[in-house]
Amino acid sequence: MLKVGVPEAVDPELRRLLPAGIALEVIPAWPQREFEVEFWIVPPLQKQAEQAWPWLRGVRVAQAVLAGVDGLLRFLPRDLILCDARGAHSISTAEWVLTAILASLKFLPFYSDLQRTGLWSRRREAETHYRALHGVSGPLYPHVLVEELSGKRVLIIGYGAIGRAVEDRLLPFGVEIVRVARSARDGVFGVESLSELLPDADILVLIVPSTSETTGMIGAKELASMKQGALLVNAARGTVVDADALLGALQGGRIRAALDVTDPEPLPEGHALWRAPNLLLTPHVAGSTPMFMSRAMRIASAQIVRWMRGEPLENVVTGEY
Repeated sequence: MLKVGVPEAVDPELRRLLPAGIALEVIPAWPQREFEVEFWIVPPLQKQAEQAWPWLRGVRVAQAVLAGVDGLLRFLPRDLILCDARGAHSISTAEWVLTAILASLKFLPFYSDLQRTGLWSRRREAETHYRALHGVSGPLYPHVLVEELSGKRVLIIGYGAIGRAVEDRLLPFGVEIVRVARSARDGVFGVESLSELLPDADILVLIVPSTSETTGMIGAKELASMKQGALLVNAARGTVVDADALLGALQGGRIRAALDVTDPEPLPEGHALWRAPNLLLTPHVAGSTPMFMSRAMRIASAQIVRWMRGEPLENVVTGEY
């Protein structure tokens, strides 16, 4: 009988999503004995995964519950079959991206601050912000107090499952989508075209894995080539963007940004990004919804069935992802 290891913190109701005909080993966050398991469902928190790993014996498959596995690659042996949980975050992360874009264009951080101060008269500051961001000097009548998403050109870098989910949610708003992936294919530009595409983008969405190729892919040169007032949305990894260059671009009023990830992470107390202008910042929360683990366990369940049947596993990590 196949022995499957599952984190103790996973709700018993969710464990019932796993298929019949397996021997389930419930592995605590702080193991005190060895566990013999062939198929390991990896805890979502890297620290817990690292704590559990030395106590496991006989593992042949490690099934992540996260789409990103860069943290696991740091300590798991390369001869182990590692699978990511592609699709587990597609809905939640795509919804965060859409929310971040709309919140930025509708100046919601500013209006939230206005609400706390209770000064209706401050609403005209929104036009001052708009003028500064877009370099507008001529008269505006009536006052510009929000922007529209309709008609914007959105550059999605990382056109996988989440990238497609982002596109599906943006298209009803009447945007133009430009797709970029590691390699060019029909309807999708290769990453080598990025320098040509950046200057015409109103919104840049980053949904790429963390690899040696993507580390620092958006640096000072790329930020300088972006359109004045363009919006950068990072829901990938903080290391994809040069943090110092981004901070300079924000402080200089060149662009605006919405970040769910930062470099470093967690972002230390007092870090300049906390106070950066033209920035909407959330502390890596996009995938943390009540539905996350149920999707992840369904993915794991399907993988267990494939493994027991001798069928090829899906989302096997080769190289860095």
